[in-house]
Amino acid sequence: MRIFYASASSPNPHVASNLWRNNLYQSLVEMGHEVIEFDYDMDGSFQRLFVPANPETLESLARIRTELSDALLRQITAAHKSRAIDLFFSYFYDACVEPEVIDSINSLGIVTVNWYCNGSYQLDLVRQISPRYSWCLVPERNRLQDYLAMGARPIYCQEAANPNIYKPANVPMDLDVTFVGQAYGERPAYIRHLKDQGIDIRVWGPGWEYLVAPPSRNPLRPLINLLKKPDCDTKLPEGIAGGLLSDRQLVETYSRSRINLGFSTCGETHLTGERISQVRLRDFEVPMSGGFYLAEYMEELAEFYEIGREIACHHGMEDIAGKVKYYLAHDSERERIRIAGRERCLRDHTWRRRFEMAFDQMGIHP
Repeated sequence: MRIFYASASSPNPHVASNLWRNNLYQSLVEMGHEVIEFDYDMDGSFQRLFVPANPETLESLARIRTELSDALLRQITAAHKSRAIDLFFSYFYDACVEPEVIDSINSLGIVTVNWYCNGSYQLDLVRQISPRYSWCLVPERNRLQDYLAMGARPIYCQEAANPNIYKPANVPMDLDVTFVGQAYGERPAYIRHLKDQGIDIRVWGPGWEYLVAPPSRNPLRPLINLLKKPDCDTKLPEGIAGGLLSDRQLVETYSRSRINLGFSTCGETHLTGERISQVRLRDFEVPMSGGFYLAEYMEELAEFYEIGREIACHHGMEDIAGKVKYYLAHDSERERIRIAGRERCLRDHTWRRRFEMAFDQMGIHP
């Protein structure tokens, strides 16, 4: 199949990462498809989508969207004229592309597909463009009806991990408990709670060092000004927080850790009347990398793993410290779960598997 692909390298444009390229683009290539990549600075465009809104920046965003839309239509039309494009695959927000451009691509006889993974609490960011695509790949089961209500055609397609990227690293297991991810929501309170329980825990990612060091000593200060500042007063002791990890360091950290933590709540929804949880990319990255995974329980996650045999789960603040201490004290049980989790991922939770199932539902048989 000949696929035209358009996405930034990462969903977080302010963090240097090839996350989507490693998972989406590389997986499509590894499946044997001919993938033509949109020749455009998508990372730069995505960065400008997250600047504070004011009349000047809104005008700039509108101009960027028009420029990107013109370049996209020009390039995909030329590629299709050279030899037929079968599928247009994107990770776009409304702010990325003019909806009429998706209509024009459809009119060429090309199947259009958009992947988006924050619909659980940011569905408004794709309401304009979603109905224009042939299909929308949706990892949030509880939003499928919302996509239908807006006139879109959703396919439930959960996240996954590329085993050629996420694989056990040859490093010593020298860390007890770790979490890699942005500091927001309930996460700082969980980390403080575990530290207060005498657990040796380390964290990496945007925002954590703000909770440790005064602003004048914070090396992430420029980044935090662009990202959402941690909305909490939880302070963490010195030495607990690291900076940003490269993609390689991320996988190595999963392998170095006796226990890798996961949290399911989205953003600040724990402060609202509707506490929203979702399955995360991390839920597949960690076990695929051969790491032992202790995730926050949610019902949907149990559809992808046998809880207690392939991953472990905690049930909130009252439960997490006891679970951490139990698994730190039971090496053989932890090792069995770690191995079983990777085996399950290799069998069922690769992007190849997800794409094959999605293409089958679309009626596309490469």
